[in-house]
Parts: sequence; C-alpha cells; structure tokens
Amino acid sequence: MLRSCAKYSLGQVVRHKQHSFRGVVFDVDPEFSNSDDWYESIPEDIRPVKDQPFYHLLAENDQSYYIAYVSEQNLMADHSGEPVDHPDVPEMFGALQDGIYAIQFQMN
Repeated sequence: MLRSCAKYSLGQVVRHKQHSFRGVVFDVDPEFSNSDDWYESIPEDIRPVKDQPFYHLLAENDQSYYIAYVSEQNLMADHSGEPVDHPDVPEMFGALQDGIYAIQFQMN
C-alpha cells in the first residue's frame, strides 16, 4: 500500500539505521524512482520495498560527502543537533534549528 505522505521533510537531518551515515533531505520520491540496476544491486535479503518514500540526501560519513538515495524504512530522525558538513548544504539551506535546515532554494 502506497503511503500518501513522507515521514521526513525537506531540510530534516536523518540517520541511516544500519550504516554509519547521516544527511539532510533535499528531495523525496513518493515511491522508488531509481534504476532497476541500482535496486537489484541491493542484496535481496535487505532490499527495501518500492512502494514507500525514498529520500535524496546530502550525506556524510567519517570519510566523505556524497548524495544518498535511501528508503524510509532505513532512516530515522537524527536528534544530535549537530550540523551536517556536506559542502552543498549552504547552497540549498539556511540555518539549522531543531534538527531541520531552513529551505532557501526554489523548488520546480
């Protein structure tokens, strides 16, 4: 069953439940909208269902900054209050307040 709304919002800081990275939500797909190759590269026993929101994140871990595409089931809110240091955050967002960055870019 397709959920009508996403749990996390644009600008919100989230953390992956299994992998040690966190990021800022900058886009949300209401359901899976990436390539079949990408989807099939995920081991079948941990592959998320497609009919849930998927989030585009400005992500970071201890080694690097990157863009991540993550299913809602694999995310949780990050309540650390720590900023995300991804270099693209200042281009898209304003100040961080209560775990959410203010949106300062124009949506299409």
